[in-house]
Amino acid sequence: MPFGFLKRRPDDHGHGSDAGQGGGAGGPAAGPRLRGVSFEAITEDWRLAGQMDIEGRLSDALNHGKKLSIHDIRWGSPETGAVLEPAPGFQSVDPYDLILVTAGDESLPPLTDAERAALVIQKTPFHVVLEVPPYRVAGTVYLFPGAGPERLMDRSAGMFLPVTSAAATLDGVEVTDPEADVLLVNRYYLRGVEQVDQ
Repeated sequence: MPFGFLKRRPDDHGHGSDAGQGGGAGGPAAGPRLRGVSFEAITEDWRLAGQMDIEGRLSDALNHGKKLSIHDIRWGSPETGAVLEPAPGFQSVDPYDLILVTAGDESLPPLTDAERAALVIQKTPFHVVLEVPPYRVAGTVYLFPGAGPERLMDRSAGMFLPVTSAAATLDGVEVTDPEADVLLVNRYYLRGVEQVDQ
């Protein structure tokens, strides 16, 4: 496996992904609150799938920007249906290297029905197309009243933007699972936002 294949973070601080090294800062952490969550992530050239050890929401863990412990990793080209080969050398990953990450219900801590309703009521849905080269993402984002889709380019917000009912394509071919509940898009790779009709 060609170690160091992942891109370095866009701010170029030299904190690229750590393939084949565990422990240390951002490595596996001891504590009963960590749990393994299934994830699938896409970089510019690769797809990774496996388990990520996190506490709380997957989006919150990624937004912290620190390396995360991963295991049972498989990897391959980003195209849908591509065969993923075992990659046991990967023990941690830097969120800055990930362009798209699939999140499912298991990545969310339990919410009451009232809490779920409040999250929806407080925000306005916008149907958008996002340019995250080399990918194009179409889906729905929820923003607080008074905020428009153009604010998605503001990198002062969380690093990863949740997009629901999302589909990501590469050269017109879908590369994400249509059954996934949420697609997390790395704002640092976001190059364009277009509001569209549903």
